[in-house]
Amino acid sequence: MTHDVAVHPLVSPWGRFGLYSFFIDAPEPAIVDTGIATSPAQGMAPALEALGRRIEDVRWILLTHGHIDHIGGAHALWERTGRRARVVIHEADAPMLRSRRAHVEEYDAGRGRYLPGPGGRARVAAAAGTVISGEMEPSLLVRGGETLSLGGGVTVSVHALPGHTPGSVAYVIDRQRSAFTGDAVQVHGAANGFPGYTDPAAYRAGLEHLRDEVRPRRLYLGHPYRRADGTPYGVELDETGAREALDQSLAAEDRVAAAARRCLEAGPTRTDSPYSPFARAAEDLGYTGDPALEPSPFFTTMHAYRTHARTA
Repeated sequence: MTHDVAVHPLVSPWGRFGLYSFFIDAPEPAIVDTGIATSPAQGMAPALEALGRRIEDVRWILLTHGHIDHIGGAHALWERTGRRARVVIHEADAPMLRSRRAHVEEYDAGRGRYLPGPGGRARVAAAAGTVISGEMEPSLLVRGGETLSLGGGVTVSVHALPGHTPGSVAYVIDRQRSAFTGDAVQVHGAANGFPGYTDPAAYRAGLEHLRDEVRPRRLYLGHPYRRADGTPYGVELDETGAREALDQSLAAEDRVAAAARRCLEAGPTRTDSPYSPFARAAEDLGYTGDPALEPSPFFTTMHAYRTHARTA
């Protein structure tokens, strides 16, 4: 009889929020996502010690995508393993691991177009300089379709989900269908109350792939994403919760797409609204959150509908 590999959420502090990584207790132990620069020392190491495990023994660092709060601690964690762990990321998001500058360029190319003044750009640059522990070259670039061996017959498959970012992936422990999706399952957004993605059609296709092909028995989310009524899921969902979160994510994308279509057909208009030029979409959706609050998912997503075809 085979037993499931144990998975342990590891929570690291970051201001008002906790950042989530996940420890896969395999013969070659893995950590999925790494929080920020301080996370390995302040969150991971003490949590693993409480489990009777050592951060130095981690042999795989699996990054679901390239955003600061997921890759910021990668270099520091890699150093804690004596540089023995293999660092894995999708090739499309690898520039964000290699260079702090890539995070500023991402801001400039997307949401930064709609946020007036240099303040937002300066905050992104400052965050990249302080919460990313180091620029580094990944050990292994993936595209999706690969299988990684964690020893003892434990395998992890890589599934490309290029919607939240171009290089978003899920890692799935094959035998038990435990899926680690980072931010590829947004439901109705996290604390900011809005789902964020850079390619609507790809985001939707990724959700359908998870629901129909992976069919996770356990789903591990990058943050406590929220239901339509604003109540948060936990970051570890059972099979029923996983199906609900995926269905709600698809329903939310439908709703946002319809509002985006109406706004774009009418013509985005510059106004004094903080949601300009997408004020009509915000009004249709009843969205009253702060659109400038990083990571600014409202503008990220509206810009995605403006530049991609998914508005039908």
